[in-house]
Amino acid sequence: MLSLILAESSLELVPKELQNHNSVTSHSKKLGKKPSEILLDNSWHFAAMKGIHNEIKRGRPDLVHFSLLEATTIPLYYEKKISIYVHTIDDKVIFIGDDVRLPKSYHRFIGLIEKLFSEKVVEAEGKNLLEIKDMTFNQLLQEINPKRIIGLSTQGIPSTCENVVQKLTDNSCIVIGGFPKGHFSNEIKKRFEYTVNVGLTSLEAHVVISRVLYEYEKTIFM
Repeated sequence: MLSLILAESSLELVPKELQNHNSVTSHSKKLGKKPSEILLDNSWHFAAMKGIHNEIKRGRPDLVHFSLLEATTIPLYYEKKISIYVHTIDDKVIFIGDDVRLPKSYHRFIGLIEKLFSEKVVEAEGKNLLEIKDMTFNQLLQEINPKRIIGLSTQGIPSTCENVVQKLTDNSCIVIGGFPKGHFSNEIKKRFEYTVNVGLTSLEAHVVISRVLYEYEKTIFM
């Protein structure tokens, strides 16, 4: 089984130190929620986010949305040949179940994830569709226990998607950043057996995911 991890993903509730900022309180009132119950979003909370730690890697849940849509709307996922995880920048992990149909509407996706943060599990017909746990990247790897871990990063060795797939063995794990700018932290980078760059220019995560997983599908279904 192939594993895909979106690491240090830009997906978090508004942190406590920003909850009283005007941009956050006004947005939360429009949504009819408490500031502590909404996702940090650079589109709404840009003023509040100025100067916060890791600012360039935070406040972009839309990137996670795009990436998950790419990974969960392909034959590889339908045929249960891939496990998908979202590791967040504040060390939580979302486990994506089988047969999940994520909303294509961004606003509905945000509502779903905010519900997940609140209730910890989203169920349907007795099955866990989504579950979130407090868990570090290293703890997630201990649970998955992959034989090989490949990181996709602009800091990696130039390669192609085809070459990445050739490196995959049974029970391999692909890791890609779920953030808009910056690079993996050293804590994460040191766990990679290989770090590769599959683009001549910097590509968004959902583009890299679609290209690599398509090449992997070709080895299974074609």
